[in-house]
Amino acid sequence: MKQMLAFAFRALMMVAIMLVPLTARAASISQTDWNAYKAAFLDPAGRIVDTGNNNISHSEGQGYGMWLAVLADAPADFELIWSFTKTELLVRDDGLAAWKWDPQTQPHISDINNATDGDILIAYALALAAKQWAKPDYADAARSIASTIVAKTIVQRAGRTVLLPGTAGFAEADRPDGPVVNPSYLIFEAFPVLNELTPSPLWTALTRDGLAQINTFAFGPRKLPADWVSLKTKPRPADGFAQEFGYNAVRIPLYLARAGLGDEKLLERLRSGIIVDGGNMATFDLRSGNPKDVLSDAGYRIIPALLACVSKKTPIPDELRHFTSTLYYPSTLHLLALSFATQARQECL
Repeated sequence: MKQMLAFAFRALMMVAIMLVPLTARAASISQTDWNAYKAAFLDPAGRIVDTGNNNISHSEGQGYGMWLAVLADAPADFELIWSFTKTELLVRDDGLAAWKWDPQTQPHISDINNATDGDILIAYALALAAKQWAKPDYADAARSIASTIVAKTIVQRAGRTVLLPGTAGFAEADRPDGPVVNPSYLIFEAFPVLNELTPSPLWTALTRDGLAQINTFAFGPRKLPADWVSLKTKPRPADGFAQEFGYNAVRIPLYLARAGLGDEKLLERLRSGIIVDGGNMATFDLRSGNPKDVLSDAGYRIIPALLACVSKKTPIPDELRHFTSTLYYPSTLHLLALSFATQARQECL
């Protein structure tokens, strides 16, 4: 009798859990913040507009938008962004996304090449949405993209697993200083999720070796990673790109924090290296260590603040805990940082 009662109690608890509104269980971005983001960057067709880059759209932005829609528990908005992505960007023969959609050109796809971070973001968002809203068609789409990522962009070289930034133009055979990587394309938290859909030892190896690479990418006086790095011999900033810790690399510390990766030494090296007076973040010339652009938007400033909380338990300053849209990129980073703190680091808030 006791066993029957216990079983009945567990069953009732499961029903109660299922009856809790999904928003209460899943959302880590408030409806107010998500509405502000949508008003600034989501157009009625479902494209995320990069307001800091001539209002183009790209696979990165579509993937970010889908991810944020999951974190805001907004299935209708997710479907709108996914529909545009599927129709307008997934036009390559291999099932990956063309990286750039330009409203000023005809046709709108002005560059058919893929960007692997965009593909990872799209697949990751689809995988999360499939779980959150019980949508197997999203899981199927994520699985298809993830399998191509494994087949075409994850390679092994000199005993290390490497993520190529695209299927063409970055491999050892493609350029004299190849392979060239972009360490900000390592969205570590996505890899275990994608491994569930497309099992491969390469996902785990990419996490291990990607973290090891970031540890060794310590260039110039500030010991910071470059946006683009040649792995031809000893790692160094790649030819043909500005030798800078730039707008790509600013998200590396955020991805590490969200994934729970990097020891205190690495996180502190990055935190101290990326700030200038007043707590602002900056991009830096790696050769001189001098700042290039001071990044005063809250979406940038919250990144070193989040690192300080993760490694030193210093709460995020109050003015960074509230979201106000600025430009597409820092606004996106801001919501990702706030969402992580809400989900996993309440002591930061």
